[in-house]
Amino acid sequence: MLTSAVPGLAYDWIVTDLDGTLVDRDLRIVRRSAEALRRYRELGGTVVVATGRNEVSAGLYHRELGLTTPMIVCNGARITDRHSGARLLDLDLGASWQPLRDRLVPALPHGVGAIAFAGERAFVLRQAPVLAEYAGRDRIELREDEPRQAPTKVMLIAERPGLEPLARLAARYCPDVRLLQSEATYLEMLPPGAGKGPALRVLAEREGVALDRIAAIGDNPNDTDMLRTAGLGAAVGDGHPQVRAAAGLVVGPCAGGAVADLVEHVIGDRVR
Repeated sequence: MLTSAVPGLAYDWIVTDLDGTLVDRDLRIVRRSAEALRRYRELGGTVVVATGRNEVSAGLYHRELGLTTPMIVCNGARITDRHSGARLLDLDLGASWQPLRDRLVPALPHGVGAIAFAGERAFVLRQAPVLAEYAGRDRIELREDEPRQAPTKVMLIAERPGLEPLARLAARYCPDVRLLQSEATYLEMLPPGAGKGPALRVLAEREGVALDRIAAIGDNPNDTDMLRTAGLGAAVGDGHPQVRAAAGLVVGPCAGGAVADLVEHVIGDRVR
């Protein structure tokens, strides 16, 4: 079981998003934030990663931080214990998968790519030039065959910001899926009820940690429900306006050490 009720800490857990929050535009963990999380853990706190990435991609940063805690991945559609390999939560697109594959994907506008995530693999549903950049960014292999099961999520990647028309198209063919924006050009299609907020509730209940003892931080709209679920929700200062509006605390920019700002707020001068 994860550590809870740590004496002297107002928040037993810090739950952090990766990209744009802990990880900068150069895809590196911000050093100041990494050092602050290390100090927080030395004081008895627990650090949990919650990300849109899958286990393979997120696992690179999880290992770099030296974490052994479960990861919330695929924007809350899965919770994976990397130590044991167990799936603590494992949702999929179910009945929405067939219309998504057979009707939505052929109707996508020119230049929009589509990737399905099933298991720990990523499959190309619709090829587009933007997919090569995405695969390099997340350091994952894109397979050309088709998943044998309903995937956990499907990501639509556009060439430029402005996802509203794409969201309307997705809702027309797949009205039951949950649509989330995880980057300016990323529209994610998730199982109903999936999200970082619901996943955090599942993990906290499983580990016996009260939500008001959890601080969470993020930068994009896919983080909003997580910030509202946690006892303290912090927004990255250069994050999306929707996230800043939903947060109880707004810290500095990602590159300046947004997560370190949150840690300092949580434990004060003990992190210095």
